Amino acid sequence: MSRSRVVVVGAGFAGYQTVRTLLRRVPSHVEVVLLNPTDHFLYVPLLPQVSASILEPRRVTVSLTHTLPGCRLVLGEASGVDLQTRHVRYTDPEGHEGELRYDKLVLSVGSVNRLLPIPGVAEHAKGYRGLPEALYLRDHMIRQLELAADAEDENEQEARATFVVVGAGYTGTEVAAHGQQLTRSLVARNPRLRSKPLPRWLLLDLAPRVLPELDARLSRTADRVLRRRGVDIRTGTSVREATHDGVLLDDGEFVATRSLIWCVGVRPDPLVQDLQLPTEKGRLVVDEYLGVPDHPEVYACGDAAAVPDLTGPGEFTPMTAQHAWRQGKTAGQNVAASYGSGAPQPYEHHNKGFAVDLGGVQAAANPWNVPLAGPLAGAVTRGYHLMSMPGNRIRVAADWLLDAVLPRQAVQLGLVRSGSVPLDTSSPELARTPRQ
Repeated sequence: MSRSRVVVVGAGFAGYQTVRTLLRRVPSHVEVVLLNPTDHFLYVPLLPQVSASILEPRRVTVSLTHTLPGCRLVLGEASGVDLQTRHVRYTDPEGHEGELRYDKLVLSVGSVNRLLPIPGVAEHAKGYRGLPEALYLRDHMIRQLELAADAEDENEQEARATFVVVGAGYTGTEVAAHGQQLTRSLVARNPRLRSKPLPRWLLLDLAPRVLPELDARLSRTADRVLRRRGVDIRTGTSVREATHDGVLLDDGEFVATRSLIWCVGVRPDPLVQDLQLPTEKGRLVVDEYLGVPDHPEVYACGDAAAVPDLTGPGEFTPMTAQHAWRQGKTAGQNVAASYGSGAPQPYEHHNKGFAVDLGGVQAAANPWNVPLAGPLAGAVTRGYHLMSMPGNRIRVAADWLLDAVLPRQAVQLGLVRSGSVPLDTSSPELARTPRQ
């Protein structure tokens, strides 16, 4: 008899935890297959530190084959699911198409950059969802300041030294915080830039405050730290149009810049819509056991799933790593339960707080709703990340120590070019090869 097969699509927070839980619980006659475009799990919360030259890229990537022994890894990007024949279609890294049969399916395909119908944004902005985008931004910031140092026109100097971040949520706030510190350090070490205007950072959001989805105390702490460093925070403001030379704000002001960083939020992977199943704001509707109604063999979790929030009746859990990580564990338990290992459990999670890294020793955190700021919050935030990472803890801690005592290595490697990280992509984890 052939082995029963569970296919997990996507190795983000939800998918990785699903597989890890399955490997511990399912009987030996069940094969666990993970379909993912890369061979690693990406610890997304530390991406801003990669862009800021604090962490090396490999530090935030954890090998799937080494940390998930017993799982069959298939490298490929899912392109469709046939619910009738129970097959997942995919395209491998060399462009070949294939299919995977499944008996149970867990969809944890995550999310991509959320676009808005604003002229020029898709052409001139860069998102921040994957490692290629983080590496591109690192090179881009260094390159723009080097070009500014060599420019003779003052307007060009100012434009190249101006960086606009749209979206003051978790990601945008951390990108602006770390980016501002990196560019300041670059100026301090470049004699040709010291006499020129300091780098200018703008952080925009239509919301009335930064970190609008988090506790107001975290918002006030982040706002105070960023403003003290010189970040120009514009709440109630967004972009009306983007061009090669800059951005037109919705209040009529034109800001000359070569750097538009798009962090306005995320949307579920387009694969979810292609399933032709009920959705809630683009997310696949599931029950409290993470099962898809009318398809008992299909489960979904993470950003791709609209999971009922049992702590807030009538609501759905937000698209955060904290929920995705814990939903993955529940999905793994419930799939294992369908094979007779344990009993199914509903997903219920009470918020344990958030932590926002603001660079240096500064952070804003509220573990178990205890508000913290300054160096103490910074220590708690880094401790939280070390505990949450499934690998590379010693290497990450070593990079933090080196950053504390040595100047950052600020050279552009040129490995990821502009055309390789389009804003409108269904796979931000992959660098695209521009068409000739």
